[in-house]
Order: sequence, then C-alpha cells, then structure tokens
Amino acid sequence: MLDKFFKISERGSTVGTEIRGGVVTFFTMAYIVALNPLIIGLAKDADGKYIGGGDAPNLALIAAATALVAGVLSILMGVVANFPLALATGLGLNTFVAVGIASQMTWKDAMGLVVLEGIIITVLVLTGFRTAVFRAVPTQLKIAISVGIGLFIALIGLVDSGFVRRTAQGPVPVTLGDGGELVGWPIVVFSFGLFLTIGLMIRKVKAALLLGIVVATGVAIAIESAFKVGPLFDGTNTNPKGWNLNVPAVPSDIVATPDFSLIGQFNLFGSFERVPLITALLLVFTLLLADFFDTMGTMTAIGQESGLNDKDGTPPNSERILLVDSLAAVAGGASSVSSNTSYIESASGVGEGARTGLASVTTGVLFLLTTFLSPLVAIIPYEAAVPALIIVGFLMMTQIKSIDWEDYGIAIPAFLTIILMPFTYNISVGIGAGFVSYVVIRVFQGRTKDVHPLLLLVAGLFMVYFLSDPINTWIG
Repeated sequence: MLDKFFKISERGSTVGTEIRGGVVTFFTMAYIVALNPLIIGLAKDADGKYIGGGDAPNLALIAAATALVAGVLSILMGVVANFPLALATGLGLNTFVAVGIASQMTWKDAMGLVVLEGIIITVLVLTGFRTAVFRAVPTQLKIAISVGIGLFIALIGLVDSGFVRRTAQGPVPVTLGDGGELVGWPIVVFSFGLFLTIGLMIRKVKAALLLGIVVATGVAIAIESAFKVGPLFDGTNTNPKGWNLNVPAVPSDIVATPDFSLIGQFNLFGSFERVPLITALLLVFTLLLADFFDTMGTMTAIGQESGLNDKDGTPPNSERILLVDSLAAVAGGASSVSSNTSYIESASGVGEGARTGLASVTTGVLFLLTTFLSPLVAIIPYEAAVPALIIVGFLMMTQIKSIDWEDYGIAIPAFLTIILMPFTYNISVGIGAGFVSYVVIRVFQGRTKDVHPLLLLVAGLFMVYFLSDPINTWIG
C-alpha cells in the first residue's frame, strides 16, 4: 500500500530508505524546536509584552506549537505532494517578524500580517501565478539556484559547528574558529562526525548520514559527561569552547506535557490600526517575496539532488508543493510561531536516499512526537548533526558542471546567484540578483526574446525589494 501510494519502487527507493531519510532530515532540522522560542520568545512587542501576551517569556509554549505545526505540515507535504520536503518555522523570517514587525505592533497583530501574507501567496498558487513564474525561470538558472543552496547549507553547517565564526571586529566578517583557532571539544565532535560520515559514504554504507549523527551524538554525550563543557552562551556569559545551542546531556525528564494554547492567537487586520497602511503593505510584501522565492529555490534544489526534476528543472507535483508551502505561512501565523516554510535541510534526507513523500511523513511524525519528547531532542548538539549538511552541500555542488560558462548571459547571473546565497546568508537575495542580472544582460545583448515577461516583472519586484530602504525613506 505504501509503495503504491508514494510510488516508492517507481522512484527507485524502498520503504526503509524513505524512513531512514525522514529520520535524518528530522535530526538536521530539529534544532528549530529549541531555536525558534529563543528568537521570537525573548523579544517584546510594541506594548512591552512577550508572545502570548505575558509579562515573562514562555519558551515551552512556543516550542510545543513549533513542533506541532512542523509535524502537521511535513505530513501534509508528504501525503499531498509526495515530495521529500519537510517544513517548519522559517529562520530569518522569524527574526524579521520578531524584530522588524512585532516591535511596531502587538504579537497578535504581527501574526495577523503573517497569516495575511500566507493567504495572498496561497491565492497566487491557486491562480497559477506562482507556478507560472517558476516555469519562466531558465533551466540553468534553476541549476545555479540549487548549487548556491548547496554552498549555503554547507556554510550553515560550518557556522553552526563553530568551525567558522563571525568576527566582532576586524577586516573580515568571518574567521576560522575562535579568533583564527579551532578550540574546544565540540569542534572535535564535529570533525569526528564529518570524517566518519565521509568514510561511511565512501564505503557505500547505508544510512551513512544517520549513523554519523547517532555516533557523533554518543561521543558528544560522553565528552560532556567527562569534561562538563557547557553551552556556548548561557544567557549571560559566552564560552568560546562551549556547545552551540544544545548541550548533549541526557535529560532527567524524557516526556513533557505540551501546551498548545498559542494556536489561534492572531489578529488579521489589527496591524493596520497600529501602523500606516503603506508600512503594513511593505511588511507584507517583504514577507511575501522571501516566502515566494525561498521555496522556489528549495524545491528546485531538492528535486535536482533527488533526480526527480524534469528536463526543464521542474519537480513533480510542483503546484501541490507550492500550495502546501503557501498554507504553511497561514498555519505558522495562526499558531503564533511565525511563517512556516520548506527546509533546505531536507536535502540531508535526500542524501540518505529519500525520494518520496514518505520521508516527509516520517519527519512529521517525529516532530509530533517531539511535542511530548522535547527534552529528548535537546540531546543532539549542532556539532553532531551538521556534518550531514556539509556532505549534502558537496553533493549539490556537483551540479555546477551543467551550467554553460561560455555564455556570459547565463554564466554571470548563475555566478551571482551561487555566491550571494552564502555571502548574504539569504536564498532570496541570491535568486533576486540572478534574475535581475539575467534580465539586464539579455537586454544589453539584444536578446530580449529570451526573457519571459513574468521574469521581467519579478526582476522589477526584486529591484523594489533591494531598494526598499530608499523607497521607505522617500515615501516617509
């Protein structure tokens, strides 16, 4: 039954492989259950209240709702779209909501804007506009998007592991480890996990990524037990040799009763009473653009890596993928956990062999279990999970050979797309730079017939996005 419904054999996979891939995807993105509460749960709205309207933060509420929505949406993606793509609260978007939106209004008003953006993008899918835009993108630009995302997730892995860190001062924005040196036991765990996973892959061991995560987590627990390394940041002090986010210690309580009272706490049009109309519209536009193109890039990359894309670079059931992702924005806002979106970490499950929606269903079920087992998720440190992202980044990078580097009209936009995703830490920026430069170069070449009218429109919208600050200043 599973094989027939998910077309598992047809796509060259097995039930075991799909479940294994779903587990790996969960491990590489489960951090969001702990991280999302820290991002939106510690920020105050314009009235000085924390999310949920309280005078003190309640991180457990946010963690439970984050896991619940991620679980439901990932299962929905698997069942409706039959695609190995999991969803959860969007990083970057949640920071923008907490800092850029909620600071101007109440939390309910801010979440109402997220719901409104989700409704708009859902309408764009149902009318076929979002799919039409996706098909208007040249195939080689889609490949560049996939390669850029590969570099992006590799950088995410290097930063989250502590191998690469931001510099507070100095001539460069990032550096090796702490001040140019690799320090602490966590980096040893990361290095061990990375080389173990590479060795397992070279030896063609099944479940190489999953085994790497599990074994590295075991080593991390043993090291923490022996040396009491502690966290990188404990809320007051920074320990450069500490674990990033999760400290790998076995919790005293494995099961916790979830509280879902945040669900439904949003005010759809309340923002328009707190800020000027043009401000509210620009906030919605910013959310819309990020959601619109982040998912386009993510599903292209996942489809390319899994070998599911057609000759035009379009994954199967693309309309359904985009519909579920659009509904995810609505669900995230309605549940007060910020917009949910497709996760590029799903590529780790694809790297493990996942090719169908059963992997997404597996990831979703594990997220639902996390609403009760949230203490257990805290065992897995970044340093044990992110080696999988480095490996997948390498696999996605291999697609670069399919780009025609002799044609500057496609090569330069592809180059900008690839480098700006990791350099700006933003998928949409890379996509936008690629679109705008493609249109401009084709105009200079006198090849405007190669530019789809929809691509011309989207490039114009991206110019508005890139120049939003001067526009805001101009209109007051």
